[in-house]
Amino acid sequence: MAKIVSFSNQKGGVGKTTSCVNIAAQIANKGKKVLLIDLDPQGNATSGLGLSKAKIKKTIYDVIIGRADINEAIIKTRFKNLSIIPATIDLAGAELELYDLDDAETFTEKLPTDKISESFDYIFIDCPPSLGMLTVKALSTSDGVVIPMQCEFYSLEGMSQLLNTVKKIRQLYNPSLQIVGILLTMYNGRLTLTNQVVAELRKYYQDLLFKVPISRTVRLSEAPSYGAPICYHDPYGKGSLEYAAVAKELMLRI
Repeated sequence: MAKIVSFSNQKGGVGKTTSCVNIAAQIANKGKKVLLIDLDPQGNATSGLGLSKAKIKKTIYDVIIGRADINEAIIKTRFKNLSIIPATIDLAGAELELYDLDDAETFTEKLPTDKISESFDYIFIDCPPSLGMLTVKALSTSDGVVIPMQCEFYSLEGMSQLLNTVKKIRQLYNPSLQIVGILLTMYNGRLTLTNQVVAELRKYYQDLLFKVPISRTVRLSEAPSYGAPICYHDPYGKGSLEYAAVAKELMLRI
């Protein structure tokens, strides 16, 4: 059965999608069968793997509203062992449509990953930058959650809110949900602010921090514009090596 891991942070621009895509690609490169579910209406994970949204026929939106079976929405990418269920802006309407159903069970039910779990070793879910219905669905479905976090004080403020959400999901829907780890992104060890934030995190969340932070690099930033994970765009670069180390540690944690 696949291990299901969500990448979640209600704050945008923290490297959540970048981390989800690149860790998925690294683990797939190691010979594991990986499925990435793009649950963000922006669809950045979809375009980051080189898919043209105009040519996509079935998306996670169709699965959520019951218009398509989850197997119909899976697309094999051009990258080794890596598949995706894509997302487009249509997904933004799913939350409103489910609210209109006035059915609490439909609103909170899990994604139908049980139908495909035996076909993959890992399923990674890229959550939207919010704590709304889509994120609740993802966390209710997952075995664990990775929290990518930029080294800034605003991110520190949001951490307690996200941890409270995880606690509530455990209580209400998914008692086995674990925090796989906190991943520091856009790291620059030369900045005093970065070191202050890291010191605070180590003070309270030492056991949750991944050992290797992800540095801010040009090659990592430009990789999505080429529709490729960093391990294909710049396989021997700093970003690729750092994500390889994080991927290895994640596989040991869950």
